[in-house]
Amino acid sequence: CKVPPYVFFFMCCASYRIHSIFVLRLFNDPVAMAILFLAINLFLEEHWSWGCLLFSLAVSVKMNILLFGPGLLFLLLQRFGLLGCIPKLCICALLQVVLGLPFLLVNPVGYLTRSFDLGRQFQFKWTVNWRFLPEEVFQNRAFHAILLLAHLAGLGLFALHRWHRSKESILALLKDPAERKHASPPLTIVFVLFSSNFLGVCCSRSLHYQFYVWYFHTLPYLLWCTPTTKLAHMPKVLLLGVIELCWNTYPSTVCSSLSLHICHGLVLLQLWYGTAPPPAPHTPLPSRRPAAISKKAQ
Repeated sequence: CKVPPYVFFFMCCASYRIHSIFVLRLFNDPVAMAILFLAINLFLEEHWSWGCLLFSLAVSVKMNILLFGPGLLFLLLQRFGLLGCIPKLCICALLQVVLGLPFLLVNPVGYLTRSFDLGRQFQFKWTVNWRFLPEEVFQNRAFHAILLLAHLAGLGLFALHRWHRSKESILALLKDPAERKHASPPLTIVFVLFSSNFLGVCCSRSLHYQFYVWYFHTLPYLLWCTPTTKLAHMPKVLLLGVIELCWNTYPSTVCSSLSLHICHGLVLLQLWYGTAPPPAPHTPLPSRRPAAISKKAQ
């Protein structure tokens, strides 16, 4: 409801790169994201167990879905507390065991090391976001550690100052919701999940061309989820256009990769400084009968 209708034309019809990823290349990234969006719909309908099941299924297709994981963990803690969220996490873990059982029975070490290979190296020729760096720096383990620390710091800052809106300490999330002194204000589930994923994209060791689908469909929400004036619409549309141009530049250049980081930085600033306040408490609609007016008021 917050995104201007004409923006959906650009999202549905104007992205050559997304069309290529979905139709021409047949990558598994769109499959994982489609399942992920189904899981988010279930979270919005308060079907948390089924949502966690589909979330884990999406992870089994592509591991990038784990970028939504910190946001989902925060939501589960906020909604159920520590003890209440453990069964939901068990659902996620159990599905991974069931799907991997044929391989775990034969070669468990090989399956775990290759399926969840967090230390693998990316090829410099395919990077979209770090082209302006020398290849030696791009492959350096210290650079990867810095990106990981930046990612964790960003998640911590957003969890403390943007996701957590209760008057209590963030450690109160570990308690049962009924035992908390102050009720937590309503959370925007989509905001927490999409911003969690976007932070991971910004700090990614490398973005390849098919990775664009990881956050393409979330960009309109991330840009328009905060109050804005009509004059601010055009710069946001321009931002979407520049991001699209960066992803359509092949091979990537110093200019395209730097522009992509600048655009990501502007979106982060929008999320940090422009986050809308929590929804106001529901107030009953005024009565249709006009109230009696005193003579003095008349």
